Amino acid sequence: MTDALDHRLNAFRPDLADARLKGRVEADRFVEGMPARVSAPVTPLKRFPRPDAMAETEALFGEDILVFETTPEGWAWVQLEDDSYVGWMSSDALGERDAAPTHRIIAPRTLVFPGPDIKLPPLFALPMGARVTVAAEAVDHNARYGLIRPAGAIVTQHLGAPNEAADDFVSVAERFLGAPYLWGGKTFMGIDCSGLVQVACRMAGITAPRDTDMQERSLGTRLAGVEGLERGDLVFWKGHVGIMVDGANLLHANAHHMMTAIEPLAETLARTEEKGLPVTSVRRMAR
Repeated sequence: MTDALDHRLNAFRPDLADARLKGRVEADRFVEGMPARVSAPVTPLKRFPRPDAMAETEALFGEDILVFETTPEGWAWVQLEDDSYVGWMSSDALGERDAAPTHRIIAPRTLVFPGPDIKLPPLFALPMGARVTVAAEAVDHNARYGLIRPAGAIVTQHLGAPNEAADDFVSVAERFLGAPYLWGGKTFMGIDCSGLVQVACRMAGITAPRDTDMQERSLGTRLAGVEGLERGDLVFWKGHVGIMVDGANLLHANAHHMMTAIEPLAETLARTEEKGLPVTSVRRMAR
């Protein structure tokens, strides 16, 4: 009964499932997801509730989630509301949904100061795409700040409206050049290939799923091959994706460079073909 449902995007296990899936899956118990919001700057989402389990994606500060279970060991089984991804995260990263976010971070990374003064030691940093609630503004001789809930100050040039859309998702992706490669990562501190595509698309107002196979099925329209490529075309391999910055060069977070890099597509093709990994498709995003 569960074969048709992707476990990454639907919360179901033999012992517990999302009440919305009743009649579609078998489970010992069905529960309503409890609304919550991510309160940590960034937190990994894992397939298994273990510290050593591989992270499959990340949840960002201010992101709305549904919680289906919490354990005495400090884990929460959740679903991200943005892209529907399901997994385990630390219960310490759970917060309440209070005032709705008013802004999101538009810089690759910003510092949160304890007050409106850039000389104060920062409390923590927030990644691009994190959402914050600005309760007031302040200014000093250095900058203008948004004062966020529950506490902290962020320079206003790093804040954008929640639905503010960049003109070009490739330009957003280019801001991650040099970011270290991290499986499951979605921030400038560590990002993977599909995370780069998802974050860049989202900041440009384009809904994008999390993983390469999902992106290959749903983003853009299929092209015949790798000839005549343009800026913004997506090139897919099994388990990998890159973004064309022009007709010849590819931008991708990759394990060869162990960072987000731009290189000639011809070099990428030679390397992947040597490994027996041909291009599986090329997709053109809408202009």
